[in-house]
Amino acid sequence: MYKIKLVPDNTAIPFLKYRMIAFILSAVLILGSIGAFLTIGFNKGIDFEGGILIEVGTETAPDLGDMRGSLGGLGLGQVALQTFGSDTDILIRVQRQEGDASAQQEAVTVIKQQLASDFGDEISYRRVEFVGPTVSEELVIAATEAVVVAVLAMLVYIWLRFEWHYSVGAVIALVHDVILTIGMFAITRIEFNLASVAAILTIVGYSINDTVVVYDRIRENFRRYKKLSVAELINLSINETLTRTVMTSVTTLLALVALYIFGGEVIRGFATAMIFGVIVGTYSSIFVAAPVLLHIGLTHQKEEEDGFAGAERADGDAEEKS
Repeated sequence: MYKIKLVPDNTAIPFLKYRMIAFILSAVLILGSIGAFLTIGFNKGIDFEGGILIEVGTETAPDLGDMRGSLGGLGLGQVALQTFGSDTDILIRVQRQEGDASAQQEAVTVIKQQLASDFGDEISYRRVEFVGPTVSEELVIAATEAVVVAVLAMLVYIWLRFEWHYSVGAVIALVHDVILTIGMFAITRIEFNLASVAAILTIVGYSINDTVVVYDRIRENFRRYKKLSVAELINLSINETLTRTVMTSVTTLLALVALYIFGGEVIRGFATAMIFGVIVGTYSSIFVAAPVLLHIGLTHQKEEEDGFAGAERADGDAEEKS
């Protein structure tokens, strides 16, 4: 039976030979992302800007594309629609209007008139709410805290799982991925909402998972190849895990591309961020997280002093128990 191989067996690609090029590229992208965030900023969605929420029900499932086009032509700014529970339950989100509560109420009246024109008596209203700037500000703070706590938790995990050199390398790669994703949102003007925060947190988890696989192989090879230089050992470890890295990324991308194509407008921003994050996370695991170990003092001696003592004791205890 013929098997598809995306990566040949026993690859010997000199990844570390190109690490300075990768570092320069990453530095340029990071500076560009920070610049885009500071000058352009996010295209914030209703979750962070505040706005109007209207929950409606229809007798038959409407065409969301036609409905979005109809409401989008009212000149009220961003309009987002999504179904929940069933195809006849629709949540309409409209950006906050300039002015006080009366301006928000006028917008609701305009929306209801348009819906009455489109659906007649088939439509019913379940709830109408206003998301004020106070709530949206709290969401911004909570979202920022969630990302920061996730990165710090990863730092502690890697520190305990390996040792501080790996922890620093992993956090550098994570911060690299998060900043580039933030830059992508600023440049592409994709709406930034709570789903975008979920995408960033998912990217953090995906990236650290890929990095841990590479780091685990590096630590194993430190035990196995005592005479190889650190650079040769890291390069060997990246090549040995390359098949797994590529296969994981490709299969994840297949699912995300399907989600992007068939998931509809509501989920498209999340899928776009995830596709970008998987590509960036794979790149950072190979060209950032592993090569950076060379530049923060990881050596055979240091690995043995900091990394193997506890592991060897654990292995000895396991052997005694068995």
